[in-house]
Amino acid sequence: MNAVTTHSDVAIIGGGLMGCSAAFFLRQRGISVTVLETDKVGRQASGTNFGNVRRQGRPIFQLPLANRASAIWRQANALLGSDVEYLQGGHMRVCFRDRPGNVGAMEDYAAKAREEGLDLELISGNMLRQRFPWLGPEVLAASWSPLDGHANPRLAAPAFARAAARLGAAIVEDTKIVHASKQGEDFELVAEDGRLFRAPVVLITAGAWAGKVAAWFDEPVPITPRAPTMTVTEPVPFAIPCSVGVMTPEEIETVYFRQVERGNLVLGGSTRAPSYPDEYRAWVMPQNTLTQLEHIRRLAPGLAPLQIIRVWSGIEGYTDDYLPVMGPSAKVPGLFHAFGFSGSGFQIGPGVGETMAELIATGATDIPLAPYDVRRFDK
Repeated sequence: MNAVTTHSDVAIIGGGLMGCSAAFFLRQRGISVTVLETDKVGRQASGTNFGNVRRQGRPIFQLPLANRASAIWRQANALLGSDVEYLQGGHMRVCFRDRPGNVGAMEDYAAKAREEGLDLELISGNMLRQRFPWLGPEVLAASWSPLDGHANPRLAAPAFARAAARLGAAIVEDTKIVHASKQGEDFELVAEDGRLFRAPVVLITAGAWAGKVAAWFDEPVPITPRAPTMTVTEPVPFAIPCSVGVMTPEEIETVYFRQVERGNLVLGGSTRAPSYPDEYRAWVMPQNTLTQLEHIRRLAPGLAPLQIIRVWSGIEGYTDDYLPVMGPSAKVPGLFHAFGFSGSGFQIGPGVGETMAELIATGATDIPLAPYDVRRFDK
């Protein structure tokens, strides 16, 4: 294809939830934007995750960002003109009896979270069994967040993309960017088929591929690709509106589940598999599914008889410290990063998009970004 140059105020590399929501909020500010996606929007980690819209369990310094995102989720259907199946049924985090020390950690976290606007109720004993009788006998205590919930990850990023397009954003799918560089005042992005895209500002939201994209600007970030284990059961009568997860230092025990209004149970967590970004492939490992089911039965024994009808995985990008890279480049003016969300980006995704749009448009934001500075990876 002959080179055709497209120019906009901002070019976004990566059409997941972060990129599409950033495009939406940039267009709300009147800034022209082009989203460049190798595949289809929301196809990778943004569309293959569990769908947890939870604030608790995040670092305390991340709660302002999570609170901003929570406000967006609550109005998402009206804001986007599309149903993302957001259900504000609450979020519960439990600990098992063989880890009683986690109760103290829950109490400490709740006290600190309250200062950041997240009120958590700690529940144990008879009250816990009375309110949530389906919890297993191994569950000792729970931390309850009534204003959180879950949504459908397959719907969220495409809904933001459609809403951004209605406002005038260019959503360009099936377009792999193979190189980018700063050429004078503009960045020049080269697609695999020869098309050129130019913009004075570039935002990298390319997930597991973002570390290599940042390396084009001499700002490499080590990203480990991993594949989550996701499972869905046959439908049963809807009875559990909240999402539920386990607080534990052992990855194998970190299971969670939610029930959609159609009745199916979506299960996630436990061990992860490798994934292969260069091949755009991720596989579900049977042993990971089995460990997931083992610990889900500890959490909620009533799920044990349910038939599994589907499993899936996807490609997620993890940083070494499990924190994202988010904010301006330390080396190239006009370059911004928002990637490396390490399996925990779905809830904060819309907040990330709004924050990056604010930062690009005004040069500042009240959301604390210091923990996500790209310079922490300098050798």
